[in-house]
Amino acid sequence: MKHKLASVAFSTFAAIFSAQTAGAGDVSVLAELFTSEGCSSCPPADALLMKLDRLQPVPGAHVIVLSEHVDYWNQLGWRDPFSSSQFSKRQADYGRLMGSEVYTPQLVIDGRVQLNGSDAKDIQAAIVHAAASPKLPVRIVQAAREGNNAVVHLSVPALPSGRSDVWVAVADESDQSSVNKGENSGRNLAHVAVVRSLTKVGSVSKAEGFDRTVRLPLTPANAARSRIVVFVAQSHSPILGADSVPLAEGPVTPQD
Repeated sequence: MKHKLASVAFSTFAAIFSAQTAGAGDVSVLAELFTSEGCSSCPPADALLMKLDRLQPVPGAHVIVLSEHVDYWNQLGWRDPFSSSQFSKRQADYGRLMGSEVYTPQLVIDGRVQLNGSDAKDIQAAIVHAAASPKLPVRIVQAAREGNNAVVHLSVPALPSGRSDVWVAVADESDQSSVNKGENSGRNLAHVAVVRSLTKVGSVSKAEGFDRTVRLPLTPANAARSRIVVFVAQSHSPILGADSVPLAEGPVTPQD
């Protein structure tokens, strides 16, 4: 694995990003940050992801962010409590798909392009480009916590052609850590949309869409406020469409 240093300081982000008001017609763009608390160049990228989430800086785009913490830094002194081998594998699969290096912090936009997760200018340009592409109208009708489950009603239309998978991520709205070992020893780190589970719940094809309610088990790790992110893609291929909503407290109101 090759790990690159961040090249853009957090203090420069405000000069590039300005807040926008999300509109109903905005195009969803999925931004997946592969990061680690054991990586000293990752905190600026984590901070940038929070600004992307909060400010929504690109007119016409709804940037849906996910923090996916890899586990290959864990042996270097600090075990990232949010890390998973699933995210390391997902990043490696993207690397093979795009013929790119694997490093942290790495941001993947719509499964189509990878960038240094701290490069605000290039990231904004990539989001503008991604928002110009037509997307599948993926919709989360409802999402609520009921006991030890997330109950999510999804609506995805049939595809013009081919077949793709429907994925659901349960992510913490925010998390913090006080790191006492490794490259970030002594730092307090903050994150947004930290993925706790990523599950394939079904598929869509030319013959059939996906309009149903799914139940996803929640664990003690999901004690924090959570959000649900749904996206459609074929085995780590480009993202066809995505949606995101906060996970409400139950009960779920039956849908017609």
